[in-house]
Order: sequence, then C-alpha cells, then structure tokens
Amino acid sequence: MGTTDKTSVEESFITTPENPVGYVMVIFAVVTGAIHLLLASRVMGFSTFLATLFALNGIGFFVGIVAYFTRFWRRELYLLAALYALATIVALFVFPEVNLSLEVFYRNGILNSMAVAAKSVEAGIVVCALYLYTRSGD
Repeated sequence: MGTTDKTSVEESFITTPENPVGYVMVIFAVVTGAIHLLLASRVMGFSTFLATLFALNGIGFFVGIVAYFTRFWRRELYLLAALYALATIVALFVFPEVNLSLEVFYRNGILNSMAVAAKSVEAGIVVCALYLYTRSGD
C-alpha cells in the first residue's frame, strides 16, 4: 500500500503577493480601512447611519486584505477590489449629508486631510488592482 504525503497534496491556506504592487495595494487598504474606522467613531455623534457605513466600509477593506492573503484569491477579485474602492470614492459625493462638490475636502475652510488621504489611497487601490489584474494570468 502506498502512502500519500499530505503536505505535498494540500495547498497552503496563506499566500503572499507575487508582485510588489500587491503589497502597495495592501498598505493603501490598511490606511483607508483605518481612516474609515476612526471616522466612524467621530461621525457617530451626528449620524448613526453614516457612522455605520463608515465602519462597514473600513471592515470591508480589512476583510479584503485577509482574502487577498488566502489561496482563494483569484484574478477576477482584482476587479472587485477596484470597484469596491471606486464605489467608496463615489459614495463620498452621493450621500445627502454631503454637498455634491469638492467642498467635502474642506471643513470650515481647512483642508480635510482625512478625506484627502482616504480618497487618494482608494484611487491608488483602483490603479494597483487594475495593474495587477492586467499582469496576472489565468
């Protein structure tokens, strides 16, 4: 009777990005996820609904990071990551609490650094995810 070496048959649950751009994308996701979780606690005072959306969005980025480091990550998920980040950018402008203008980047005449940072890294996620989608082969 032959025996099978389980370690050679089983694929590791955890994987690492093959391209350095993947690590950049993860850093961007950590930054925007943390910003959204931080802002959720600040927004809670005037809008529970908006605070909940901020928290869920932040958690969503961290769930995406975890998924990215598993063997279940597939090429098509880069498109989903790009769409998720793009939806987060667009969401800033479509809520009734926000005026549909660039004024969302200013608070009392002062540049809102959290909004600028979050939207910048989200744009970076879109670029990284699309780049990785075009570079990965299936």
